[in-house]
Amino acid sequence: MSGRITQRELESYLWGAAVVLRGLIDAGDYKQYIFPLVFLKRISDVYDEEHAAALETYGDEEFADLPENHRFAIPDGCHWNDVREVTEQIGTTVLRAMRAIESANPDTLHGVFGDGDWGNKNLLPDATLAELIEHFSTQTLSIANLPEDELGNGYEFLIKKFADDSGHTAQEFYTNRTLVHLMTLMLEPQPGESVYDPTCGTGGMLISTAAEVKRQGKEWRNLKLYGQELNYGTSAIARMNLFLHGITDGQIAHGDTLTRPGFLNSKGGLQTFDVVLANPPYSIKAWDRDAFASDPYGRNMWGVPPQGRADYAFFQHIAKSLDPKTGRAAILFPHGVLFRKDEAKLREALVEADLVECVIGMGEGLFYNSPMPATVVILRTRKPADRNGKVLFINAVHDVAREQAQSFLYESHQSKILNAYRSFADVDHFAAVATLDQIADKRHSLAIPLYVAGATAADTEEHVDMVDALASWREAADVSNRAVVDVLALLRTEVRV
Repeated sequence: MSGRITQRELESYLWGAAVVLRGLIDAGDYKQYIFPLVFLKRISDVYDEEHAAALETYGDEEFADLPENHRFAIPDGCHWNDVREVTEQIGTTVLRAMRAIESANPDTLHGVFGDGDWGNKNLLPDATLAELIEHFSTQTLSIANLPEDELGNGYEFLIKKFADDSGHTAQEFYTNRTLVHLMTLMLEPQPGESVYDPTCGTGGMLISTAAEVKRQGKEWRNLKLYGQELNYGTSAIARMNLFLHGITDGQIAHGDTLTRPGFLNSKGGLQTFDVVLANPPYSIKAWDRDAFASDPYGRNMWGVPPQGRADYAFFQHIAKSLDPKTGRAAILFPHGVLFRKDEAKLREALVEADLVECVIGMGEGLFYNSPMPATVVILRTRKPADRNGKVLFINAVHDVAREQAQSFLYESHQSKILNAYRSFADVDHFAAVATLDQIADKRHSLAIPLYVAGATAADTEEHVDMVDALASWREAADVSNRAVVDVLALLRTEVRV
């Protein structure tokens, strides 16, 4: 089937593949098989489109197959049509074709198809794969039928649908796109700049910067996009996502950002970037704290975070990754980073470095499939002169919409927050500017209710877990466990008397 594909048709077509797999594999694993097949179909159909265009121009079949007429090389026997003809050992054939295409395009497609278990017939019998391939064969995914932006939007639709089906684990895979858009607007990426996401998931934050520059009618193809992702399959999806959005120069590294950062400069230090957008994993406990204590890249400049919370390890990595002159970052965190007692020394060093430009309290549910409220922290290496030594606090916890169990920001919410950020001035019950001395007087806490009149503790601190609450109470009261026992013993003695 050929012809222009509408967005609704595309979404139905893509989700139809998931329907084929439903009941056979877990929803969280759909992405390992559907995304690579979509990508294989796309590059095969675009190859045919390029071949037809070259043939029409030059009238020579052999010339039309020359590499310079094609964006990607597809070796003999590895085209979608070749895979479609196979009736047995289909999974093995698919995997062989994907690996051959990766090998034929080492500079661009190495590892892009991920690590799905294609040869497992118990998981994917030939009949199921044949049905899946036939389903995808009902549309021609050429650029004429489906321009890059539109296929990219369809890909984002599928990413969100998979996140919806994957439950609470989706936060590692998907960040609320309306919040990502706000973060992008606040950082104002410009043509030619470098953009980095150290925990990039499927690449949505990187794509958001390109989309915003393009929306403004500026040159977006010369943005230099960099991302790193721990999960191998997700990092492959991020690379496919960039390609399907027409972004050819993006670089996605696979691996643990804290243990082995993927982007270094010529001297072996961390590469720095103009813009950093990030949603680090929340308070991970299984990280190498000992290695971070002697970090060769100097990322422990504020101190070493507690073992149970790696948030400030990512915080310091991001700060160290900012260009000294142009660097700015927007980081999505849980509210706890603003006030938790076990990170007080780290937070003091952060504040005193005068990198924090703005702290925004966001509403509930913007962490995907989680009721936890979020905060966005804006860092800037060179603030405007009138912002030096100051931090803007914005209480936007009520500026959020919720429909069908999903939270998101309307354009009106985004505009209200963005205008307050750009104005950098007090707004009754919504925004307040505090000096570093004022923050120091509050023990360097960044809890928003301390600065914005009318913001209640419940807005930001109600969701601190019980361990945090107990630790905070003990420190505030300066009472140890032993002292509590002593007091209780004394009370019992008095009662007996």
